[in-house]
Order: sequence, then structure tokens, then C-alpha cells
Amino acid sequence: MQSAEYNKPQVKLSVTSKLDGIRSWSLQALETCPGSIASNGELVDACKGCYATQGNYRYPNVKAPRLFNRDDWQRDEWVFEMVQALDNDRYFRWFDSGDMYALELARKIYMVMQATPHVKHWLPTRMHKFPKFQAIIELMRELPNVVVRASSDSVTGDVLADQPHSSTISSSFDDSSISVCKAYEHDGKCSGCRACWDKSVPVIGYVAHGKSMAKVIKLKVAA
Repeated sequence: MQSAEYNKPQVKLSVTSKLDGIRSWSLQALETCPGSIASNGELVDACKGCYATQGNYRYPNVKAPRLFNRDDWQRDEWVFEMVQALDNDRYFRWFDSGDMYALELARKIYMVMQATPHVKHWLPTRMHKFPKFQAIIELMRELPNVVVRASSDSVTGDVLADQPHSSTISSSFDDSSISVCKAYEHDGKCSGCRACWDKSVPVIGYVAHGKSMAKVIKLKVAA
């Protein structure tokens, strides 16, 4: 029998306006994103204009749950409470900011995914770059309700050919094999689209938006 503590989940989930009310579990951007750092010590291009370091993400009330989650996932009860929290969800996004920076966190996320087969999980990540994470990512990918999308570092539409599911950024896309996100034709919202959660969609292309990303792309093209 579970103790009374288990009946009061402490997990803090977020809801972003883009995702039609679909919830997510997130961490603070960049400081939990080891994959955002290139071999020269600088941010990779795709992270230089990171939306999760701008706008509403800068407000203390938005930062608070992300900072809380960095410690909270380490509790023994976290997996059980996450499973409880997702009881009525049908779609879930991991990391609208941040990444699964710790191997033990990745293992716990996998346990949540296993225990919630009624939920379609979408997990974008750059942790595929690190060999020690590859085994747990493969286990996640074997689950029928999970799509792990490896995020390309490119801002000019380069695709990660060695990844079964991935995403990339560009100002425009000509490659018909890339499923282009239409959110910015719909006031920045998914509007019912669930391509990111769809295993039959290998690559999602996100159209770059915002002044910061436009500047990154301009500098990249000029280089």
C-alpha cells in the first residue's frame, strides 16, 4: 500500500500555448543541455537563438517549475508520481526546454514511458551525441508509444541521416521528405497536428522564427 505522500504528487508540469493544451515536463534551457555545446566550446547554431531563453521563459514564474524539476526528478517517488500525473493524458511532450542531461534521469523517463502505454510521448533531444545515452534512447525508441527526435544543430535544414526520427531548422524547406511544421501558419499553434508524435514521420522541419534566430541564420549563410 502506498503511503499518504504518494497521493499528493509534487511533479510540476507545464502547458505551452502552442501545443493545444498538451502538457510537458521541462528543465531550464542551456544549463541542462550539454548537447548544445559544440567542440569549440560555443553554442551550436540551433541553440544560439533558443526560444526557451527569451520571451515568457525569462519570467520567474516560468523559470520556477523548471528549476524545481532539476532536483525533483531525483526523488525515489518521482516515477510513480509522474505515472499518476499522466493518467488522463493522451499526448505528452518531454522538454519544451532543457534536455535529459543525466543518464539516471533518462532511465527514469523510460520507466514513465513504459508505465503509460496509453500516452504518446514525444522527446526531442541532443543527448544522442553521447555514447552512454545511446542504449537508453534505443530502448525508448522500441516502445510503440514513444518518438525520440534527435535535434539537428543546423539552422539551414541539414538532416541527421543516421537517426530514425529527427528535426531540423531552416528559414525554408525544399526537401519533400521533410514534414514542415505549419504552426506559424496557425498563430503559432499545432492546431490538431500531431506529426511530432508520429513514428511514420521521420523528419520534422521547423521554420525559423524570431529576430534572434533570423540573425543566426544570416550570419551562418554569410560565413
